[in-house]
Amino acid sequence: MSAVLKKARWPGLCAFSLGASLASDLTNAAVDRIDDTDAQILHLLQTRGRIKRTEIAEAVGLSIPSVSERMRKLEARGVITGYHAVVDAKRLGRDITAYVRVRSRGSEHYPAFIEAVTAMDEVLELHSVTGGGSHLLKVRVANTAALEQLLGALQALPGVRGTETSLVLSTLKETRYLRAEPMTLAPTD
Repeated sequence: MSAVLKKARWPGLCAFSLGASLASDLTNAAVDRIDDTDAQILHLLQTRGRIKRTEIAEAVGLSIPSVSERMRKLEARGVITGYHAVVDAKRLGRDITAYVRVRSRGSEHYPAFIEAVTAMDEVLELHSVTGGGSHLLKVRVANTAALEQLLGALQALPGVRGTETSLVLSTLKETRYLRAEPMTLAPTD
């Protein structure tokens, strides 16, 4: 250790720990950011789900290992939460899409309601909402008889006071695409 470091008046702090602390802060700052390249990778993955890493590497001007590492980090940070196929519900016999607003008797019933509803295959989305009801569900079923059966099951759940259903006549836009820009990531819940 140099004489300068020995004479330093910072107990327990040396140049190494200062450097490590600074490196840690810079690493954490980088972890909480999405740069232009990350945004391009996210765009490609969302618009061309089956794209090969070699194609991504060419598009963003990085090596394949660099792209793989960036994708791994985006996954680890919870930005990329999964990869999946988009299927045509009508081709699978689910011709009816509906939104169901549920009115409950009180929040003490929410945990049991949420557990029951998340187990229902017909329910694609479950949201806690404001306004005329406590929850909004997006459901897909084969026909009106199946919808009626699902509504009966929902209305029979403890704490459910009623439901209001809107049938979808046609879907003009349905996407999960989110445009990514360079930014600091929002904190996780």
